[in-house]
Parts: sequence; structure tokens; C-alpha cells
Amino acid sequence: MTNEAWQSPIAPGISWYQATAGERPEFPALDGSLKTNVAIVGGGYTGLQAAYNLAKAGASVTLIDGCRFGDGASGRNGGQLGTGQRWWPEELEEKIGYERSKALFDMAERAKRHLFDFAESNAIDIEYVPGQMNVAHKPGYKRAYYENAEIAALRYDYPHVRFMDEEETRERLGSKRYYCGVRDMGTGHIHPLKLLAGLAKAAHEAGAGLFEMTRATSIRRVGGKTLVDTAKGTIKADHALIACNGHIGNLEPITASHVMPIRSFIGATAPLDDYPAVLPGGEAVADSRFVVRYFRKSKDGRLLFGGREAYTADNPLDISRHIRRQIAELYPALKNIEITHAWGGTVGITLPRQPFVREVMPGVTSIGGYSGHGVMLSNYCGKLFADQLLGRSEELRLLESLNIPPFPGGARMRAPLLFLALSWFALRDKF
Repeated sequence: MTNEAWQSPIAPGISWYQATAGERPEFPALDGSLKTNVAIVGGGYTGLQAAYNLAKAGASVTLIDGCRFGDGASGRNGGQLGTGQRWWPEELEEKIGYERSKALFDMAERAKRHLFDFAESNAIDIEYVPGQMNVAHKPGYKRAYYENAEIAALRYDYPHVRFMDEEETRERLGSKRYYCGVRDMGTGHIHPLKLLAGLAKAAHEAGAGLFEMTRATSIRRVGGKTLVDTAKGTIKADHALIACNGHIGNLEPITASHVMPIRSFIGATAPLDDYPAVLPGGEAVADSRFVVRYFRKSKDGRLLFGGREAYTADNPLDISRHIRRQIAELYPALKNIEITHAWGGTVGITLPRQPFVREVMPGVTSIGGYSGHGVMLSNYCGKLFADQLLGRSEELRLLESLNIPPFPGGARMRAPLLFLALSWFALRDKF
């Protein structure tokens, strides 16, 4: 099965990542019942990192995914690593205090280091490019951006962020639509599907049992064991990890009430050989809108641009048209640029935009809700789950201690209320 021929039932469009990652390793569907130490539901970064680290330590691990590994957000995201948590550290500090905010910031830095070390030790070419810029789409944000760079250096021991005034911001972006920003050279962007494919290969070689196209239909506790049911068999385990993120569906109600799916879409242009002014330094970009616009150049010089979101399960009929319109707002010269690839996927978000980590039933932990900031954290959370189960570290408790309230409205009204709220905030971006 070639990547070009594969159309995922959960994510529309063939991504540029699929077209350039080479052949993904393929794994069979589960056919029959089995026993294992740890059952994992979800084959993204979190689940596969947990499987890799557990299997490497000698544990018996069985991981299933309802589609192919990489069809979820781990293989289709914007590829930006970011720094810290989803909130700026000073914003988080206002909510939970400096000590916990600093601990979470330091955790994110360890997550960044872990990703780089993992890719290097497993010889995975993740196509890392240094540099990320966060830019302001309103002039009134200048003071906040200036202070962010100072606070990062003075209070969070992170000297890699520097403020950019309007002139520098426009020069580095090649766009006149932003007023200032910060440039972070302590992070960058990657090819997410190459990382995912390399991770799956490493987990398999470590001895984890990996099964694609195997959807979990229920998860329950019986006689002190966890039973994960599928269409063709049941996995009986001592412990289990739910790592479905935005694809939780009806599998487990506590996770479903705390982690909500939203749809995000990305387009890849033809190579920008005739437009050298666009991102001349190769940094990734994320802006200050509530519905964030995020973009970067690929290794072969394309603009990978994301920003359109949808708050229902429906897919737009023409992803390219919406993406091209947003590109043209920032880069008028690209209004007729060819969109060679357009794709979408599901992001899991929580109300406070912080990860959801909780034991949802005895022996069953659920991790997800990275809220668009998961490339580093999801990999690291998978490792931390394994470390905790193996008695090596309790670092995951830092995320378990966060107050992540459920979305209001119950099972029936949760999605409509989210649609109204996010649509309101998206409207505010225009003013």
C-alpha cells in the first residue's frame, strides 16, 4: 500500500508529509485475543513512545490503533516544536504561580531535549530546522511581546528569545501584516511523519506488539485486569494507556468530557523559488490569533500553511480554497500560487489548553488534550508514562496535578457549546 494511495477515514487529503516521508512501516490488524502487561490504545507519539520505552525495559506491550500510525495529529500536524507549554510562562504564572509555572517550563525543555536525543539515537532524519517566530497581528500587543523576551531570559533561564520590532518582523516574514514578534532560536520545526514512522520502527524493534486498523470498541475492568475489546479479539492487560487524544469518541467518557476534537487544515504550495522574500531565514511562524495561523517553509522550499479550523466533524469540500485565501492575506503575491497538497486532521483541546493526564479507572491512564502544542509534549508524556509504570520517575504527576475541568453541557450539548464559544473568539480575531 503506497502512501499516495492511502486515504485515511479519519483525516482528509494526502499530506505533503505522506508524499515525502517514504514508505511507512505497516503492521497487521489484531486477529484474536491475547494477554499482555500493558495495553495501549492509540498509535500516535504518546502511545508509541510509551510502547517503545516499556518494551525496551522488557515489559510485554500491545498497542492498537483504529487506522494507520500517523493518520492522527502526530503525522499530520504543523511540525512546530515551540517552547514551554501552550501558554506563555508569564500567563501560566498568573494562574498557578511561579514555582509550578517554572516546573512546567523546565519539563517542556526536557521534552525538547528528549525528542532530539531520541531522533539522534535512532538515526531518524526529522528534517529539523532551527528557529520559530511568534508574531502579533495587532499593534497593541507590542508591550506583551517585548516583556515575553525579557521574562524568558530573566525568570525562566531561557536566553534564546529576542524581541523583534515591526521593521524586523516584516523583513523576516516577508509580510507587512504583522506588527512585532519574538524570535526563538532555541527551538524549530520538523517533519512530523518522519518522526512518527521512525518511532513506530523503533517500538517494533524494541519488541512491542503493534497492530494497525484495529479499533478499540470498549475498555473495562474485570477481576483486577483491564480488558480492551476489538472486533476480532480482546486484549487482557495489567495496565492500560488511552492515548487517543481527539479521537476518543465514545470509548471512555471521562476523557471524552475533558478532551474535545477540533479540525485543523494545512496546505502546501508549490516551491517558492520566485519568492525569496518569504521567510528568508527558514523559521517557523505562529501568530497571535485565537485561531492561530501557523506556517513555515519545507525542506524543498514550499510554504506549509495552516490556520483554518472547523468545530464539527465535517470536512470542507475544498480545503485549498480556504488556505489560499489566508495565504493571500499575508502574502498578496502568492494569491494565485498552486496548492499542491491540502489536508486536515483532528486536534484534541482542553478548556485551559493544558494536557489532560488522569487515571480514569483503576490501572487505566488517559493522556491527551495537547491543544496544538503536542509535538514535544506528547512524545515526552509517553516516555513519562512508561517511566512511572516502571518506577523510574514520578514526573508525570506534575501534569496529573493540573486542574483540567470538563467541558460544560454534557455529552449532547458539549460540541454545540464549544462551536459557539470558539466561533466567538475567532470573530474577535478580525477586530
